[in-house]
Amino acid sequence: MANPWPFGRPSDDGAGAPRRTTPAGLKRERRALAREREQLVRDLGGLVYEMFRLDRFRVEVVTERCQALVAIDGRIEEIETSLSAATRREPRCDCGAPIPWGSHFCQNCGRPVGPQPVVSCARCGSPLPADVRFCGSCGSPVELTPSAAVQPLPELPADTQPGSEPADAVQAGRGKP
Repeated sequence: MANPWPFGRPSDDGAGAPRRTTPAGLKRERRALAREREQLVRDLGGLVYEMFRLDRFRVEVVTERCQALVAIDGRIEEIETSLSAATRREPRCDCGAPIPWGSHFCQNCGRPVGPQPVVSCARCGSPLPADVRFCGSCGSPVELTPSAAVQPLPELPADTQPGSEPADAVQAGRGKP
């Protein structure tokens, strides 16, 4: 049978045109394959109709054409996978490590990411760990904002202080002579 690939599509022996690797080349190849697939589906439908009409159904011819369609579908799927991987860009730190969505610091080097660091020095603006009292760059004391300041614990009753006995035990002890 004649080559089912019009326009000189490469055969399976690998002696064809090299595969495209740029996104633009992959998109062109995908469009060409979609047109080719559409034409093969039309041809397959016409072929099956004529075989049925003439009562000369040949399974091997239909199988061969369907295998060509499956090969095109497989290549289109490969191209779609390559394009989705090429267009999906994760943010990266200066060190090259990927930054997960919602992170404030790089997991690899600890640098702050995003437009504003989460904790920064009020004087020089350098990023700071959350538990420091002085800036490592300029030496100024780090002032805690009211929302970040630790609230003092409420005053506890005297009988709950360490070393004291509970009020119930004290009252029970008084009732006995």
